[in-house]
Amino acid sequence: MESIIIIVFIVGYLAITLEHNLKLDKLIPALIMMAVCWAIVALGVDSFSNWFDSANHGLVDGFASMVHDDKLHLVEETLLHHLGKTSEILVFLLGAMTIVEIIDYFDGFSTIKSYVNFKSKKKLLWMFCCLAFFLSAIIDNLTATIVLISILQKIVGTREDRIWFAGLIIIAANAGGAFSPIGDVTTTMLWIGDKVSTSMLFTYLFLPSLLCMVIPTFIASFLPSFKGEIDYEDNSEEKPNSRFSGRMLLIGLGAIVFVPFFKTVTHLPPYVGMMLSLAIVATCAEIYSRRKFSLTDFNTMDESREHASHSPVHSSLSKIEMPSILFFLGILMAVAALESLGILFNFAASLKESIPLMGTELTGTKVSDLVVVLLGVGSAIIDNVPLVAASLGMFSAPLDDPLWHFIAFSAGTGGSMLIIGSAAGVVAMGMEKIDFFWYLKKIAWLAFIGFIVGSISFMLLRQII
Repeated sequence: MESIIIIVFIVGYLAITLEHNLKLDKLIPALIMMAVCWAIVALGVDSFSNWFDSANHGLVDGFASMVHDDKLHLVEETLLHHLGKTSEILVFLLGAMTIVEIIDYFDGFSTIKSYVNFKSKKKLLWMFCCLAFFLSAIIDNLTATIVLISILQKIVGTREDRIWFAGLIIIAANAGGAFSPIGDVTTTMLWIGDKVSTSMLFTYLFLPSLLCMVIPTFIASFLPSFKGEIDYEDNSEEKPNSRFSGRMLLIGLGAIVFVPFFKTVTHLPPYVGMMLSLAIVATCAEIYSRRKFSLTDFNTMDESREHASHSPVHSSLSKIEMPSILFFLGILMAVAALESLGILFNFAASLKESIPLMGTELTGTKVSDLVVVLLGVGSAIIDNVPLVAASLGMFSAPLDDPLWHFIAFSAGTGGSMLIIGSAAGVVAMGMEKIDFFWYLKKIAWLAFIGFIVGSISFMLLRQII
């Protein structure tokens, strides 16, 4: 049965990568893959010998000897656990995307656009990559990608040019998220799990992460696609900017930056702070639009339609990329099925056993470096979250051991090598309709160079610290 689930996952994965060839939206195979995998798990639960406990990051003892009803109950609890964790990401994403759309409703990004008084593609590339690198460390790589691609769409009118910039933004955002405990979901997992501290994470990973961004950007600046000047959109017929555009931009970005501080103080999941930020931004938007305040006033159909046509909140919610949200749900829950059966955990354990000397010393060896590099490569193919979860169960190194920092870097930046290997890539793929194979051909090699250079710099830095 495990083989059938793996085959379903591989077929679904291929359907996602061949989206444009099959002329089938990627969310369809993702949702089918999710549903079929979990259906097979439920129907064949008695045939499985292992079950992975995500909460404790280890296999459940005595699972094979459990009775059928207990196994089904465990399946339901695990499914609910993964749905909850996935929903945290999706709700956070919905909040961030809505705030970005509200800013756009007031033409807020034109404020940044007005400061771009140059047309050089090379200068624009460096500007976006530097913004992505530092912004992702503050508001996480996913939200930074959403914000910067939204700005990019207001500045660069030609899609052929935009997708090149978007590809480098993905690399820079993932690199910037690696050295911050709130910059990427995997570093957040290690941080919450008491494996890394904020100060040592910055000490170990800032330079490798910086090189992971700078080297690909430097190489890309010599490519033909970044030579010459940008073709701006014709703005002659655009409506005048809202007089609240600059103010809403500051309120919106400030509300997103507020989220990690809210999490640090309250220790609540980030989506709670994002919902509070959305409420604040929505309140300001409704006040500035001088429309009625209620977000859920549906007394009459005509009144509701009239309100929706003028309300910045309703208008922004209607522009959310729901296909991207559903795709994210499908792919994460499908990977959760593989994780729950212990497939990913056993794969990581077999990798550990198959490489000599791995069990004798977990850190400071070339062998362990090879395993972590392979983990980074694997995170480009499947989601990095279960891989990091598996590593939490495999290794028992103490707080701030270099092994954990290398895992944070590898899992955070390795996903850039494929566009579906990271949340930032998935969002960019949805926002700009970037083809999987175009990214593989044009951008993946740049991400690979940055990943290798950053990994080597970490190994050298580790000897000094």
